[in-house]
Amino acid sequence: MQLVDTHCHLNFQRYDHDRADVLRRAADACVRRIIVPAIDLPSCREAIALAEREQSIYAAVGIHPNSSADFTENMRDELRNLARSPQVVAIGEIGLDYHWDKSPKPAQWRAFEAQLALASELELPVIIHNREGRVDTVPPGRVDTAPSSAANLLAILENWAPSAPASMRGRLGVLHSFSASFETAQHALALGFYLGFTGPLTFNKAEDLRDIAGRIPNNRIVIETDGPFLAPQQRRGRRNEPAFVRYINDKLADLHGVAPEEMARQTTGNAEALFRLASS
Repeated sequence: MQLVDTHCHLNFQRYDHDRADVLRRAADACVRRIIVPAIDLPSCREAIALAEREQSIYAAVGIHPNSSADFTENMRDELRNLARSPQVVAIGEIGLDYHWDKSPKPAQWRAFEAQLALASELELPVIIHNREGRVDTVPPGRVDTAPSSAANLLAILENWAPSAPASMRGRLGVLHSFSASFETAQHALALGFYLGFTGPLTFNKAEDLRDIAGRIPNNRIVIETDGPFLAPQQRRGRRNEPAFVRYINDKLADLHGVAPEEMARQTTGNAEALFRLASS
């Protein structure tokens, strides 16, 4: 059995003291490849450097929505240069985040659209972040009628997808750590996206998310840790790491009524198709 962790921030400082041990544990857990996405220009360089040192690691370059307040064309040019590394397999992590008040929404939209255009130019899939706004930002007694991040995200993607090159059709990217509605999932799948599932799939109260994951076709799913965040229920409260992606694989296997080995074969094949990884 072989697994691919398609989203782990292995360059973060929380791994600095034992990164080699983390990679050994990943290998022992049959995790053969790991994709490290960036959130800003410094982390782009860190992810590439890590991927160039470690055979099992690939990188994605991009500006996270929470880092997009000062996004410029020069930053997009720098991303283009960084993406020339053969270890870069995607543009990401990019998208929209209405939870934290770190970047104005118009700035997030501009950065997202600019990086989607870059992905088309480079014929690379995108790793997409989507997080809704906080309920406590709506005053008591008021109803929030503003479009959700998912609605804005899908509108931007729907405008972009038809212009993507033929080489990207059916592999536009992944909605990372999916947590939206089934309708959003259907819309994304119809556009040509995969869905990534992380630790919350295993949480005790995540029945709605498990219902959605069980209804998604096996051939459109990838597995992720989002380490060091979102450790699965079995490791809740601990730093997450690639070895724990097996818990996501096992839960998906249970939801789809297949053996863990079969789900591993499918999700690994999906990751290879999406990110154009060499078949193992």
